[in-house]
Amino acid sequence: MKFLDQAKIFVKSGDGGNGCVSFRREKYIEFGGPNGGDGGKGGSVYFEAVENLNTLIDFRYQQHFKAQRGQHGMGSDKAGAKGEDIVIKVPVGTEIVADDGETVIVDMIRPGQVYMIAKGGDGGRGNAQFKTSVNQAPRYAEPGWPGEEKWVWLRLKVIADVGLIGMPNAGKSTFLSVVTKARPKIADYPFTTLHPNLGVAWVDGYEMVLADIPGLIEGAHEGVGLGDRFLKHVERCAAFMHFVDGTSEDVAGDYKAIRKELELYKADLALKPEVVVMNKCDALDEAEIGKKLKLLEKASGKKVFPISAVAKQGLFNCLSEVNKYITRDRRAKKDEDTSETEENSGAFSEKKPWSPLD
Repeated sequence: MKFLDQAKIFVKSGDGGNGCVSFRREKYIEFGGPNGGDGGKGGSVYFEAVENLNTLIDFRYQQHFKAQRGQHGMGSDKAGAKGEDIVIKVPVGTEIVADDGETVIVDMIRPGQVYMIAKGGDGGRGNAQFKTSVNQAPRYAEPGWPGEEKWVWLRLKVIADVGLIGMPNAGKSTFLSVVTKARPKIADYPFTTLHPNLGVAWVDGYEMVLADIPGLIEGAHEGVGLGDRFLKHVERCAAFMHFVDGTSEDVAGDYKAIRKELELYKADLALKPEVVVMNKCDALDEAEIGKKLKLLEKASGKKVFPISAVAKQGLFNCLSEVNKYITRDRRAKKDEDTSETEENSGAFSEKKPWSPLD
């Protein structure tokens, strides 16, 4: 399945049905009076967040969504039927944005969350509604009210606990494939990953959702390389795992370049917890590893974890470290709000499943 994280669609709710002009026509009833029924209400358009979707690819093939109009009123005081609603299913984490591309209408962050984007038009009143003491035979009925119509943007932001960030070809996809059952494309050239990949790792008995973000380069916040198209996917992450290619000639420079892009894109991102890992250590000797670790620790001000995703070395230590931040983040959210919203957003489970780290 192709990954699509942005789409523009047109939604229109149904118009209300027209009211009816009708009079009783029965034998022996000389002045039957008006009996025109009201028109039915038009169908509304709703968005629903569902868990079994992870892309907006379906909206590439259908961009127009129109709810059914209400049925017209009928004689004998029969009201028209309501038009059928439309429910548009979107992945959890989808932002609904106005046509201006900036105004966020609603953020669909909870499974099962429903939002009405366009309300159906009310049905018109039949002539029976207009009967008065001075107008006992009204020959007027209301037309149905029009529904709402608008263009909106759908923007998917991946929901994950940990975002894997770093320069292209730093080994993020290899790491994801080793610690989870995800199978991202892996090759020995930059920009192998062209869209975010998700995987689930299990550390200390808890579930952790990892997002492999396409590699960033200097100028990404301005659209250079794959640009800022994928930076939005790390906004919801509770912590980062920052991958640095240990075989690079300037590990400190690579680290600083990515940190700069995060700060320039959105200052809040630079405040998120971060675990720094130096990958591909299987290709270095001990002296070189020690030298580059010191350079990275000086540049980051943090402890750096030397790992080799290919050789499956040092993986548990760095995952256990990032799990501390995830656990702390989840506890903080539960303390702030114990409602169903926060409970559904948790990503931990006590069951013991498959793990490559066992």
